[in-house]
Amino acid sequence: MEPVNATPAAAPGEPLLSLDELVVEYRTGGRRRPPLRVLHEVSLEVRAHETVGLVGESGSGKTTLGRAVLGLAPVAGGTITFAGTRIDGLGRRARRALSRDIQVVFQDPYGSLNPSMTIGDILTEPLTARHTHTRRAARERIGELLDAVGLPADTAARSARELSGGQRQRVAIARALAPGPRLIICDEPVSALDLSTRAQVINLLVELQQATGVAYLFIAHDLSVVGHVSDRVAVMSRGEIVECADATRVTTDPEHPYTRDLLLAAPVPDPARQAERRAARHRLAARGAPAGVGAAGSTG
Repeated sequence: MEPVNATPAAAPGEPLLSLDELVVEYRTGGRRRPPLRVLHEVSLEVRAHETVGLVGESGSGKTTLGRAVLGLAPVAGGTITFAGTRIDGLGRRARRALSRDIQVVFQDPYGSLNPSMTIGDILTEPLTARHTHTRRAARERIGELLDAVGLPADTAARSARELSGGQRQRVAIARALAPGPRLIICDEPVSALDLSTRAQVINLLVELQQATGVAYLFIAHDLSVVGHVSDRVAVMSRGEIVECADATRVTTDPEHPYTRDLLLAAPVPDPARQAERRAARHRLAARGAPAGVGAAGSTG
């Protein structure tokens, strides 16, 4: 695998990605009505080579945060800084240049790949569009990418409709890796997959990080999944981060009542333990903890 890009360079000790009191608002119902505030002065950092998990129920604002980093959500206040450079409010040309360093893997492996293109063309596009590779070099790079994500070389000649969900998500990961990014936004990358495939893709992401040094902002609704892959975990509720700490502490001994409720909402394969969790969650709700945490299968 190619190393991650060396530019833009951040100062020593400086976070790779920094969100400082970020506010995102949407206009609904015309100018006379006040805007709908989705993110409320959110601050978060992702360091180089680190995975930060962002977890919360549907509607918590976690996906909106990822979209703001990608320039797809309207920033109404605060700042987003990448490698020491402020990136909120960038124009189209500057944002296109930044895409070499910041990539994304979306939730739906069926909708994120063009069904009319071969996998080879899908992987070639981000290389030749930036004029970083000749056609021949791009073909060689495609072979490396497919091998890195555990797909055979002949996958390049197939279309997305010929692949399973897990294979398509591997292609999506390969496409995100193609330009050699420093940060990948993983927006619910395994929630649409079955359990066995989900574990394979999570392990693949961990292996690729070890090989390339890429950093992840890993967005999900399942605290157990986020805890497995992350160095630190931030928990979102109603557009605010209510807890952020080491992944082990957040997933085993959370401080905030919402995080405890979210942890108890995650299913476990042992029926006895699941019954204990359900009882504990009912006790927590009876003491007035925040209600409405979605089931572990919810998204958003």
